[in-house]
Amino acid sequence: MAGALEGVKVLDLSRVFSGPWAAQMLADFGAEVIKVERPGRGDDVRHQGYPMPAADGTPGGETSSFVAMNRGKRSLTIDIARPRGQDLVRRLARNADILIENFKAGDLRRYGLDYTSLAEVNPRLVYCSITGFGQDGPYSHLPGYDPIFQSMSGLMSVTGVPDGEPGAGPVKAGYSVSDLTAGFYAVCAILAALRHRDQISGQGQYIDLALLDAQIAAMSHIGMNYLASGRLPARTGSSSQITAPFRAFACQDGHLMLAVGNDTQFRSFCGVIGLPALGQDPRFATNPLRAAAQAELSALIEPAMLARTVADWNAALEQANVPCGPIYTLDQVFEDPQVRHRQVLGRMAHPRLGSMPFIRNPIRFSGTPIQAGLPPPMLGEHTAAVLAAELGMSEEEIAGLRAEGIV
Repeated sequence: MAGALEGVKVLDLSRVFSGPWAAQMLADFGAEVIKVERPGRGDDVRHQGYPMPAADGTPGGETSSFVAMNRGKRSLTIDIARPRGQDLVRRLARNADILIENFKAGDLRRYGLDYTSLAEVNPRLVYCSITGFGQDGPYSHLPGYDPIFQSMSGLMSVTGVPDGEPGAGPVKAGYSVSDLTAGFYAVCAILAALRHRDQISGQGQYIDLALLDAQIAAMSHIGMNYLASGRLPARTGSSSQITAPFRAFACQDGHLMLAVGNDTQFRSFCGVIGLPALGQDPRFATNPLRAAAQAELSALIEPAMLARTVADWNAALEQANVPCGPIYTLDQVFEDPQVRHRQVLGRMAHPRLGSMPFIRNPIRFSGTPIQAGLPPPMLGEHTAAVLAAELGMSEEEIAGLRAEGIV
């Protein structure tokens, strides 16, 4: 069955996380994605993460980080630092709908592969540049990695143990949230530009996306809370800034995340844990009052939560329509009945790894369902096929490029 982006061609010149994540999502939606990599080494993320096991349990030559970001693509190796390599990319861009790159600002201009140059050969090209700080401004020349944008966006200032408690201090999120957030924004922008080209202007356009900008934007209500009040938000651990009880509580055998969102839920919660009088206490009658008295309220709740297991509390609170959930480790995540029912974890065939696990795209289309597609490619796996199909090159021409180290 055709995907939602059937017929759309993407040239993926990006590396590591943000750009490849965006290109992978476009591939999931049915686009044809050609990943351009350096001959010999490829994307840096091929050398990061844990080795994926082959069918016999030995390392299979691919890394967990690479396969997480690159399914559905074909890999083509080109040395873009050399004129003949640059010419190959220009020829590929002539027939592409979308180009994604995350080189430092200005780098591709040196090779004649910037938007202005490629728009001359393909005015319909949607060209998305993802950089740390954007294409202009005093920091535009600087490199950057995910933790830098978690820190500079303010995210780390609101993440971590509160001051005055053991282990207090800012911490980063446990995954590359700034990279992936930028990737999501990139997909939104690309699809909007593609729609504008196809329905309104007939012309492509340039997208300048900065990881710092994207992560600040993703702070959303936390940022607006500050702008509205002038009050800097504090680190609150697993607790909410604006309501309570809305945090993790220790139980007999682990932790349960409780998310009481309104007064009715609070009264129900108090009844379930055997403290009905707490639900009628005027000190805790409303969300603002409970938020202001979190420490006092938590001290009253904590002993009750220690009386039963996570599973017991989860079942009892679900019956009372009180939002909650166990804090899982990843092995527990993939064994959860709901996760298994939704088939979040899939498998696909890989030429080196055999049957390989992967985490499915969570989007469910009714008319254009997402197919598993191609497995993450081996380095340069499709070089000859792409050059022949896209540029009409003969075996002899491709062999000559290989001999020169161009591909």
